[in-house]
Amino acid sequence: MLGSSFIQKRIIIITLLLMSMVLAATLWMRQYYFPLMILLLILSMLPFFSRFEKKKVSAEEIVIIAVLAAIAAVSRVPFAALPSVQPASFVVIASGLVFGPQVGFMVGTTSALASNFFLGQGPWTLFQMFAWGIMGLTAGLISNSKWMKHLPGQNVFGFTCGFLFGWFMNLWFILALFESITWEVFLGAFTASFYFDLAHALSNVFFITLFLGQWQKILGRIKIKYGILH
Repeated sequence: MLGSSFIQKRIIIITLLLMSMVLAATLWMRQYYFPLMILLLILSMLPFFSRFEKKKVSAEEIVIIAVLAAIAAVSRVPFAALPSVQPASFVVIASGLVFGPQVGFMVGTTSALASNFFLGQGPWTLFQMFAWGIMGLTAGLISNSKWMKHLPGQNVFGFTCGFLFGWFMNLWFILALFESITWEVFLGAFTASFYFDLAHALSNVFFITLFLGQWQKILGRIKIKYGILH
C-alpha cells in the first residue's frame, strides 16, 4: 500500500508538470492561450481536490477550512484600497503551517474565488486561486523544517511569497495584453510591478511578525482538540 508521503510527492510532481504545460502552451500557442490556461489550471487543481475526496475528512475540518477561507476572503476587502497589501496571504500561510499542505491549498484556492465575488471575477481569478493554493501548499510542505519554526525563516518565506505571487500574476497580464512577447515586455512588466510586489512582500512580513505566533497557538489548539491530522 502506498504511503501518504509518496502520494503527496506524486501529486506535487503532477502539479508542477501541468504548470509547465501551461507556460509552454501559452508561450507557443498564444492565439489559444485563454482556453488552454483555463483547462490546464483546472486540471492542475484536480489532483488536490480528488485527494481530498478520497481522504476521510471530518466535519470539523470542513468547517475550519470554510472559516479560514472566509477570513482570508473578507480580509482582502478592506485592504482593496491599498494595492498589493494582502492579509489573505498571511491567512493562507498560517493555514498551511498549522494544518498541512492540503488544507493550505484548499484555503488558498477557495479564498481567492470567494473574495473575487466582492472584488470582481475575471481570468485573473484562476491565477490567484492557483498562486494562493501553491503558497498554502508550500507552507505546509516545509512547516516541519527547522528554519520555519522561527520568525526569521517565516518572514523570509512570506517575503519571497509576495514577490513570487506577483511574478506569477504578471504572466496572465503579459499574455493577455501583448501580442508580441519579448524579453523587453517581460522586463517592463516585472519592473512596473516591483513596488506592488514589494508592498505584498512587506505586508506579509508585517502580518507574520505581529500575528503568526498567536494564530499558530490558537489554530494548534483547535487542531489538537478536534484531532485534525497534519
